[in-house]
Amino acid sequence: MVVILPVSMLAADQASAMVYSHGPALLNGNNIPRTSAIFSGDLVQTTKDSVANINATGSTVLVLNDSLIQYEGDSVSLEHGGVTVSTSKSLSTHVGDVKVSPTSNAWTEFEIRDVDGKVRIMARKGDLTVSDETGTTTLAQGQETTRDEHWEKKKKKKQGGTGTAPAATGSVLDSPVAIGIGTGVVVGVAAWALSRDDDPASPAR
Repeated sequence: MVVILPVSMLAADQASAMVYSHGPALLNGNNIPRTSAIFSGDLVQTTKDSVANINATGSTVLVLNDSLIQYEGDSVSLEHGGVTVSTSKSLSTHVGDVKVSPTSNAWTEFEIRDVDGKVRIMARKGDLTVSDETGTTTLAQGQETTRDEHWEKKKKKKQGGTGTAPAATGSVLDSPVAIGIGTGVVVGVAAWALSRDDDPASPAR
């Protein structure tokens, strides 16, 4: 007897994970039914009135409301919004230049929120490794920290562009250097005039 399985069941068997929506959510721009298979590279987007759960072997990702993430199999890329990750498979999360990873394969829980270019990282259970352009640090269980989503962009913004140099305030002749030069010229002319007066007048004069 040959048993033909529905395509949805075959997809679920081959999928990297399953996603469960709670409210109106999107998978690659399409409405998610109650449950759907999800593969590496898929996008999950929630609204202000919905959340979504991604269940993979050894890991669960809660996509918070008003968020956009890309599922990448062994990691999650957070575009905006927030996620809560529970994993025993060292599932990492990327937010711009920031990477957050469990320090071990022990059960780890953490939350990440990306708001206005600021990445807030909270270690709920277990320690985390936080890496960005400034280096790598360890975030202990129960602690939280904040990072800039794009450190290089912030660095360039602080340095500023070439642009036009700001206009100097006041007249050039008001500067101490100009005043010093002017005084020297006046003194020099006066000394020259006095020395000329010391000379005896010539017949021509």
